[in-house]
Amino acid sequence: KSFVRLLNRANISFGVLGNEESCTGDPAKRAGNEFLFQMQALTNIKTLNSYNVKKIVTACPHCFNTIKNEYPGLGGSYEVVHHTQLLDELISIGKIKISNDSFKGKRITFHDPCYLGRHNNEYDAPRNVLQSVLKGGIIKEMEQSKSESFCCGAGGGNMWYEIKTGDRINQNRVGQAVDTNAKTIAAACNFCNIMLEDGVKTTGNEENIKVIDIAEMVSKSLG
Repeated sequence: KSFVRLLNRANISFGVLGNEESCTGDPAKRAGNEFLFQMQALTNIKTLNSYNVKKIVTACPHCFNTIKNEYPGLGGSYEVVHHTQLLDELISIGKIKISNDSFKGKRITFHDPCYLGRHNNEYDAPRNVLQSVLKGGIIKEMEQSKSESFCCGAGGGNMWYEIKTGDRINQNRVGQAVDTNAKTIAAACNFCNIMLEDGVKTTGNEENIKVIDIAEMVSKSLG
């Protein structure tokens, strides 16, 4: 909803598929079900091509990676942009103006989504957007960030089954975030949002740090 509000504020013409939209197939593929992935992908490609879609913006790095890098081999070639990349562009050209001080001077930390950062080498766009809303505040990097960052714990199909052995990755990641003394974890992935929020709750850090998507931060910074 925040991202749609921002698109409307910037007078960007866009459409959504509504009930015709389904999962890209990323979770099925990562869990090893290539057959299901291709079924979902081919169905989506047929729908997208029927509307002559040329450019796709997604708020999910998993969708971003799958449509950008894996759909072309199945007949779906589009310009694919992650929402942080578009927000960075819209802010830089003045179509979105940060007009209040909701996050001015704040100390935040940013969790790099796997499929935006390490898999697609996009580290700058989200940080540029954050600097715009912080207005002189600090992005305090975690112990492991950018190319050294690691998964929130949901990737590879892990969102859908219980980890029975070892440590919970999301709890470890929240520990790194808390160690920065930031009060906010900025996220740019729906999976990361869920896993980090869960990690905050299960480690008893609800009073110490909050999780918020970058689009929500920008939306809260509008007049």
